[in-house]
Amino acid sequence: ASACAALASCSVTVPQEVLKQRLVAGIYPNVFAAVKNIARTEGPRGFFVGALPTAARNVPFVVVTFTVYGALSAWRGEAKSTAESLGRGVTAALVAGVVTQPVDVVKTRMMTQAASSLPPYKNVGDCIATIARDEGPRTFYTGLPQRSAYMGPLWALQFAGH
Repeated sequence: ASACAALASCSVTVPQEVLKQRLVAGIYPNVFAAVKNIARTEGPRGFFVGALPTAARNVPFVVVTFTVYGALSAWRGEAKSTAESLGRGVTAALVAGVVTQPVDVVKTRMMTQAASSLPPYKNVGDCIATIARDEGPRTFYTGLPQRSAYMGPLWALQFAGH
């Protein structure tokens, strides 16, 4: 059920993520300019650039998070306090973050390639191969500390009442 919900949510989150990534990258000065320019130059498909890597990140992230949380609960028993639930939620999210960070890097590159002077990636496979060849495997973990800083607490709160 959680995998299906994560997949369905991509229909809303991918366009929002495209806008956010391009604004952060400085491609557009504001959200109105971004929406107008993407619609005019790329059409509706432009709002879904990176949809495949986003789904490939979100679905495993949610599945791994719930699986790790469940495994911790099976190992240690039900959480006896809110603090214990929070700790398990943070742990589960951090594990899921490590597992899915390479896909997050690919997603971000696909969404922000418009800001690059380099030739655009042909597809997800080309993006992966180019990063691996030109920048090395460590690049796939770029941004993990920053992503962990917000995902850990966010998912901790998700499990606070369990």
